[in-house]
Amino acid sequence: MALAEVCGLNSYVDFNASRKEDFYTHDIQACSGNFTNNVQLAAPPYINPAEKLAQLAQGTDEAGNHLKIKFDHGTTTLGFQYKGGIILAVDSRATGGQFIGSSTMKKIVEINDYLLGTLAGGAADCVYWDRVLARQCRTYELRNRERISIAAASKLLSNVIYTYKGMGLSMGMMLAGWDKRGPSLYYVDSEGTRTPGKIFSVGSGSIYAFGTLDSGYHWDLSDEEAYELGRRSIYHATHRDAYSGGIVRVYHIKSTGWVHISDEDCKDLHYMYQEQKEKGLN
Repeated sequence: MALAEVCGLNSYVDFNASRKEDFYTHDIQACSGNFTNNVQLAAPPYINPAEKLAQLAQGTDEAGNHLKIKFDHGTTTLGFQYKGGIILAVDSRATGGQFIGSSTMKKIVEINDYLLGTLAGGAADCVYWDRVLARQCRTYELRNRERISIAAASKLLSNVIYTYKGMGLSMGMMLAGWDKRGPSLYYVDSEGTRTPGKIFSVGSGSIYAFGTLDSGYHWDLSDEEAYELGRRSIYHATHRDAYSGGIVRVYHIKSTGWVHISDEDCKDLHYMYQEQKEKGLN
């Protein structure tokens, strides 16, 4: 019976019953609460998770030198308003440091027919919380018989994320859409920041995207000019930033909802722009 005693089995009553059954059940429920309530994450079992998680990400190598885990990631996303609505453009490369995990990552999440979200930061964090937001927006629509405003949707996301501030989330997202007040564009990040604006670019390649965006942007852009500006801005970012690349996706948000404009490979855009440059067309 030594093995049974080591395993915690009650040998004189029931071999299938564990003395620690209640403990294990409680442990499982504590670590899987998000399966029953997907707006709640299971926090680590520390009094101050933000402080303890930072210590957990540290260590030493064989020589005793101090190490700290650093999660590198990169992307390029942008959004801007003009007279015809809102343009969102993103790349599709998902990286983990210098390793390219995917070249076809969809970094624009279609929350509803009038609301889109972009992803920058940790892919898992952004996708998860955008899906949570989509559920909340749908619930609001069913209860109130009208679509949620973009301002309210961004506030919901910001409030939920702020609850987990300092716990390791990595997010820098844009929410763009059209409601009864017209077009709206918001930036929301993992620190709980919520900022409305006309032009945003988020990610490791954003400084390069801003260079092209600022030089070609004005309010009276035509639709085709706006599409090309977003496409070209993302392309130049992928050309200079090693963590950005893949497919350039462009979406247009207008009063009738969002429209998927194009998916074009950065390689094809490179040769097209190079040919235009040689012919003196740009």
